[in-house]
Amino acid sequence: MKLFQRSERSLFGEILDWMLTPLLLLVPVSIGVTWLVAQGIANRPFDRALEHKLRTLAMLVKSDQGRVEFRLPQPVDQILRADDIDQIYFQIRTAAGVLLAGDADLPTPSNPQSAATAATGQTQFGAASPDEGEGITDDYEVHLRDDQMHNAAVRVAYTWVQPRARIGIGASAAPVLVQVAETREKQSVLAAEIIKGVLLPQFAILPLAILLIWLALVRGIKPLSQLEQTIRERKPGDLSPLDDRSVPYEVAPLVSSVNQLLTKLKDSLATQKRFLADAAHQLKTPLAGLRMQADLAQREGASADDLKLSLQQIGRSSVRATHTVNQLLALARAEGGAAALVHGPCDLAQLTIEVVRDAVPRAIDKHIDLGYDGLEPGAPGVLLQGNATLLRELVQNLVDNAIAYTRSSPKHPGVITARVLADPFGHVALLQVEDSGPGIAAGDRDLVFEPFYRVLGNDVDGSGLGLPIVVEIARQHRASVSLEDAHPQRQLPGSRFTVRFETGSAGGM
Repeated sequence: MKLFQRSERSLFGEILDWMLTPLLLLVPVSIGVTWLVAQGIANRPFDRALEHKLRTLAMLVKSDQGRVEFRLPQPVDQILRADDIDQIYFQIRTAAGVLLAGDADLPTPSNPQSAATAATGQTQFGAASPDEGEGITDDYEVHLRDDQMHNAAVRVAYTWVQPRARIGIGASAAPVLVQVAETREKQSVLAAEIIKGVLLPQFAILPLAILLIWLALVRGIKPLSQLEQTIRERKPGDLSPLDDRSVPYEVAPLVSSVNQLLTKLKDSLATQKRFLADAAHQLKTPLAGLRMQADLAQREGASADDLKLSLQQIGRSSVRATHTVNQLLALARAEGGAAALVHGPCDLAQLTIEVVRDAVPRAIDKHIDLGYDGLEPGAPGVLLQGNATLLRELVQNLVDNAIAYTRSSPKHPGVITARVLADPFGHVALLQVEDSGPGIAAGDRDLVFEPFYRVLGNDVDGSGLGLPIVVEIARQHRASVSLEDAHPQRQLPGSRFTVRFETGSAGGM
């Protein structure tokens, strides 16, 4: 039931509907309950008065020599007939159905004979003992019922009396039914007055309750309006977290989610800015070289050899620029989050073998012995959840880095080995790439994972982005990267890069 329909969904309207709908539905229920309670309250005083009249008539029932007598004094009759609003009827009838006095058409209770038989054996219905004087006691079991008299509703009080002799001697008479009935006009009037007295204040309080609920909701929802105003007044570049200490407990999860979104957006913008800065910085040198070589090739008097040399330099610069762009794109793709790419089962051994096979021609050109030594594809522990494209990029950067920095000659060929290992329980997979190069000093081992860092003292042409790409892809797969000497006891200790994958948790990316 929607009391406040709007063109768009409103939290204020939803709460108001769910609060007011039960309240308004309870109004008719309250009216019905009040009517029942009012009827009960109105009946009690009139029932007591009716019982009193019944007892008065019952005391007038006497027995003389086994014969029941009933004499209604004039004052008592006047009292019974004195009500000017309701009609009062009475009836005195034996168990055999003989009318002794009163109104013959007053209905009798159901199964009067069994009730009379039960009354015969109950002493509380009898008269007093001889030493208690004349007459009977008023200790009767009075019954009340609703009935019809002359097509009008009446309230009937009745009891069974065991008459006794006037002087306490002689035979006892049979039980006598005594009934008094009264129409219900006064009860209806009193019940209506009670209902008016109870319901009219409720109808007056109902609008006040609705107003108070409205004001309470306005006050309760005010923190949401303040939060909306705070967000609306923010500057476009302000990505700082929202203050979740001043918001209600129920809104705190929403604010926390917004703060997480702002953090992700901030990181994404920072990644884009860093990528643009890195791209501009790294492309500046090869592009400047391209322009310089082009100017040299166009100078007057340049010989064919000079032109050929300039073209060679232009080719090398273009290759370096292409490699730098590819590395920057790979780093941006890794930092952008692997969640945007498809994840699935990946065979780390199979990926490593494919990368090694593709790098063999380059290794042969540099007289490097490149090979794979590890678990076979499909072996236990080599399967993990990840993105095949990024994992291939990770292995390729490690292998390319090893090929670039491994010294080799036909007489002293370098050796590079890639391997994939797994623990016996299949919870950890290790990717290792080791070389026989000069190694990396302990002071530089943390720095080589920073973008564009180059170890001093080497003439290798590179962009300084390969290892940062490895670290970022490993982070996307919840893996860790470590660096150590491959052969500490040798003059050329070489380097061993180890990537540790937790295969039991890699699927939770």
